[in-house]
Amino acid sequence: MRVILYVFVFIVLELGLFHRFYSDCCVGPLQFYAPWCGYCKKLEPVWYDVGAELKSSGSPVRVGKMDGTAYSGMSSEFGVRGYPTIKLLKGDLAYNYKGPRTKDDIIEFANRVAGPAVRALPSKQMFDHMMKRHDVLFVYFGGESPLKEKYIDMAAELIVYTYFFSASEDVLPESVTLPELPSVVVFKDGAYFTYDEYVDGGLSSWVNKERFQSYLQIDGFTLYELGETGKLVAIAVIDEKDPTEESGRYKRTLDFQFGHMDGNDYINSLIMGEVSVPSIIILNTSNEQYFLPSEPVETLEQLVHFINSVLDGSAQAQGGDGMFQRVKRVAFDAKSTIMSVFRSSPVLGCFLFGLPLGVISLMCYGICTAESDDGQEDMELMKREEDDEEEDEEEDEPLQKGRK
Repeated sequence: MRVILYVFVFIVLELGLFHRFYSDCCVGPLQFYAPWCGYCKKLEPVWYDVGAELKSSGSPVRVGKMDGTAYSGMSSEFGVRGYPTIKLLKGDLAYNYKGPRTKDDIIEFANRVAGPAVRALPSKQMFDHMMKRHDVLFVYFGGESPLKEKYIDMAAELIVYTYFFSASEDVLPESVTLPELPSVVVFKDGAYFTYDEYVDGGLSSWVNKERFQSYLQIDGFTLYELGETGKLVAIAVIDEKDPTEESGRYKRTLDFQFGHMDGNDYINSLIMGEVSVPSIIILNTSNEQYFLPSEPVETLEQLVHFINSVLDGSAQAQGGDGMFQRVKRVAFDAKSTIMSVFRSSPVLGCFLFGLPLGVISLMCYGICTAESDDGQEDMELMKREEDDEEEDEEEDEPLQKGRK
């Protein structure tokens, strides 16, 4: 039996009915959690609000929750490697959610993936409305073609990240001129760029690289997604609440690059080190290397020099994905997990880690005591044997004298 906890109700499903229920009845996000996980407890009120709002709005999307530690077979089936993990189930597909864990972001993700992979823009008004609503907009222009088939397949794969639309050439504004039809176009940063198969390579790869603005605020989830592009990511690590001129300069001088991050907590955990605030860091997402300037960056010229030193290979690379770094990462993650357990539930942490240590201590004590007892018994036995030999000798001496 498998238990799915829905907002306001519990539904118990047998093993064979689970996929049939989601494919025939509905689509929706399913959260795998662990009772001891502090991040899961933090997500709990958000998850409740997600389910409550979707239900009150009459959405067919249903919200589920499952204890991944109690149903390890289900967790393995869906490739759960940590908690909390959010999957959106739609028919036979399970989409991973990797965005911010806020009510609005999760609802937007659920509604986006639950709908069609490619949405139609039938009029100029609708096109203008979507241009205002989305910072990055992908649109296919033209009729039926092999390119459209590739576009639909790509959209079904990447719908977890962004929306995809299709339209006729009639909805285009006069300022947009396409070299040919059909075409796939991305609108962002006040401009538009057309996909060229011969220059840009695969359509999925091009979309994956173009789905970000040239400059954006970066958090842990955005940085995780940027890692899939294989790009060099330049980040200004600043304090958003710090009004000093130095923080403002770091943010302004990076306008032509990728973005900034509020605070250094995530970066510190990523590089397993300490980055001062404010500062500049460049991450190579293809091999997990990172670069830090040898001296404070105070001018645009210094920033450009630092970036050029990374590009020409003269800057010293740190980190990486070598064996030493992997071992270091395992140790760092283990330490972080243990600290997270103790912070969220000290009693549970003492039980989980204290009980095994107690058992091992008792085993060691038993082994040492057993060896000590055996040694003492051997000594006593040898002493008895010596005493017996002495008594025999004493008894033999009078007999020998009597014979004489």
